[in-house]
Amino acid sequence: MTDLAAFAREKGIKYFMISYTDLFGAQRAKLVPAAAIGDMQSDGAGFAGFATWLDLTPAHPDMLAVPDTPSVIQLPWKKDVAWVASNCVMAGGSALDQAPRNVLARLIAEAAEMGLEIKTGVEPEFFLLTPDGSQISDPADTGTKPCYDQQAVMRRYDVIAEICDYMLELGWEPYQNDHEDANGQFEMNWKYDSAMATADKHSFFKFMVRSVAENHGLRATFMPKPIPGLTGNGCHAHISVWDQATGRNAFADDSKELGLSDSGRHFLGGIMKHASALAVITNPTINSYKRINAPRTISGATWAPNTVTWTGNNRTHMVRVPGPGRFELRLPDGAVNPYLLQAVIIAAGLDGLRSKADPGPRHDIDMYAEGHKIEGAPKLPLNLLDAIRAYDADEGLKEAMGQDFSAAYLKLKMQEWNSFVNHFSPWERDNTLDI
Repeated sequence: MTDLAAFAREKGIKYFMISYTDLFGAQRAKLVPAAAIGDMQSDGAGFAGFATWLDLTPAHPDMLAVPDTPSVIQLPWKKDVAWVASNCVMAGGSALDQAPRNVLARLIAEAAEMGLEIKTGVEPEFFLLTPDGSQISDPADTGTKPCYDQQAVMRRYDVIAEICDYMLELGWEPYQNDHEDANGQFEMNWKYDSAMATADKHSFFKFMVRSVAENHGLRATFMPKPIPGLTGNGCHAHISVWDQATGRNAFADDSKELGLSDSGRHFLGGIMKHASALAVITNPTINSYKRINAPRTISGATWAPNTVTWTGNNRTHMVRVPGPGRFELRLPDGAVNPYLLQAVIIAAGLDGLRSKADPGPRHDIDMYAEGHKIEGAPKLPLNLLDAIRAYDADEGLKEAMGQDFSAAYLKLKMQEWNSFVNHFSPWERDNTLDI
């Protein structure tokens, strides 16, 4: 455990951001003076949980965000402030089971009981927009195939290099940055880590990217499909599982197909088994389904799946196995909750291990050109309502994620869907006024 008061004295910290992430992925925080951090470290900072996206009422007692002190990060762009991820408990000391970081912590503990540690990496994509969010910020970024455009990435060098410098300073071991497949879109990669560390870094990364962009007069968005006709923001996850006793990659076996061990196949089998249901977590917004069910984009490909299939090193499927001992889940998008992403991967994968799930046949075709030839593979949900229903029908996944969490998440997501369908849109007027 890190002594936050001592950390403040050593680093010159004046304020701590005691932060937690709610069910919809919104980051909430209180700014606490370093002089008061001792009490907050032991007792937590008080919040009215109902005021955020949690299934609580105004009558509930305080929810307390208790800092998980090893997660503390001094803000590289504002050195007198530190951010620390927190675990949510209710006044009286009981853990709030629906809180995303608590869900993940419980599933990590379940994996540890099986002698396993899940390690993951994420690839969050984002757009740099004008401050009002209406258009990309670089008017010269107009290429039909803009992916890896060296001129475009250098026109945003100040933003991208500043973020990468901060990741280097934080010891995240970033290894590449690029202009992505859409105009105005970028991706930055850092080294994989344990599931909780990756979730904390992912959460902080989103905060950092937005903050740096704002400091440069821009707006960063991780919205799944912010601009029609352009490739959406994915958040691909790379997954491996390690034996805690030996320190070896439990997914790696050179004698097996694609170097993926029997355990790796079973874990993958769990992902495939629950894919349609877990989509409500990996693709959690109305807008998410404009990405995974999108028509072909200007660049020629959506880079997003719409069918539950897996393959070798082929980016047109929901899961690819790019090399021995790991696989990439290409379903999640930029709106995904960093903690729930890791949690649902573990929940589905552990179920696959316990049940020795078969991932089904491997397909190596180009899904964009020949996907219609595959028979029997489930289609991913067409919209958020379909995803909600798929999750609600998957009793095994609901139980694995926790009944308190599942009930709260489904309730709030159904409220979101109802809000959407009750919204009167310009499309309705344009297409119905003269009917």
